[in-house]
Amino acid sequence: MDRDRESWLNPLSEDEKGPDAKGMSMWVVLTGGPIWDVVHGRSHPLWLAWPAILAAGALYVATLRLAFSDGWKATRITLPLLAAVTIAGAAGFQGNWAYLLIMLSVAIGTTVRGRSLPPLAFALCAVSVILQIRVGAGLADTLSLVWGVFTAAIIPAIIIRLWEAIRELQRTRRELAVAAVAEERLRFSRDLHDVLGHTLSVMVVKAEAVRRLAPVDAAAAAGQAADIEQIGRQALTEVRATVTGYRGRGLAAELESARTVLADAGVDASISTSVVRLPPETDALLGWAVREGVTNVIRHSGARSCGIDLRRGGGLVLEIRDDGSPSAGERPAGGGNGLDGLRERVTAVGGEMEAGPLPGRGFLLRVAVPEEEDAT
Repeated sequence: MDRDRESWLNPLSEDEKGPDAKGMSMWVVLTGGPIWDVVHGRSHPLWLAWPAILAAGALYVATLRLAFSDGWKATRITLPLLAAVTIAGAAGFQGNWAYLLIMLSVAIGTTVRGRSLPPLAFALCAVSVILQIRVGAGLADTLSLVWGVFTAAIIPAIIIRLWEAIRELQRTRRELAVAAVAEERLRFSRDLHDVLGHTLSVMVVKAEAVRRLAPVDAAAAAGQAADIEQIGRQALTEVRATVTGYRGRGLAAELESARTVLADAGVDASISTSVVRLPPETDALLGWAVREGVTNVIRHSGARSCGIDLRRGGGLVLEIRDDGSPSAGERPAGGGNGLDGLRERVTAVGGEMEAGPLPGRGFLLRVAVPEEEDAT
């Protein structure tokens, strides 16, 4: 129940669609004022009053539907017709027909965009004042109607504009996450090329020398082969260092980075760890797991919160869980290149990895690796 209250009308939720025609249509109830007057015999002739009420309600609903699908038709066709019916009804029948002016104002605030809205809102306020003076209404009643008309136009316009800005921010957040991943992959490809390009060229040259020298000078060929072995070991060390840098800067740095990027993405982060020191290889592996898990949360989950927990329990256990929906994007359910690569490295050190949706809602990445003797 508390979770439902927290998620209700959450503008940052991927599932929240924002204001729409259905939500705004509720204000058609303002036709209840004219209906009340008709039922109590205050509006005559009835053959004109009832069609006016039905026309006002129908045009209001049609204007709202078109406002969210075809703004041109809404502003050029249905909204002017609605204005004509409601203003004529309020002027001709008076009384509670003034409520139709508020309904018209809601339609204006929902339909009209940009600089045209304030002049139309003030014009409708002026019409309201004229109609109230015409029927001899008091100052309090006139001000109440004018205030209702004005706020009925401005508030929907502000809400719709804010939701448009929020949607734009959501799109920008997703694009930035994708761009960050692409930039990291590009950096890795550049680093790997820089590390291996020269080394492999040297190894090819020395291998050719071995092939030429082997038939005529075995000792020289053996020397060249030894050089190839040494260069190969050095290249392996450099590649490991490069991959470690790609995976992350270690667990502590990746946890701090995760806290920052999750906050920037609008995701509440909860990080808990009781493990202070780790061996270098384990530190690099778990740091990469944190980076991969957090990247998936930002790119695929649409989550509002993410928990990262590292604990001892028959080894070292890292869990990254969120409250997002796997259907919010093309979310990998235990697959994907990043998770596959992580699984291979976890398995290589004798560990286990699980990745998949949680019951109901959410996603869990769990990495368990053996704890080495010098981990404290």
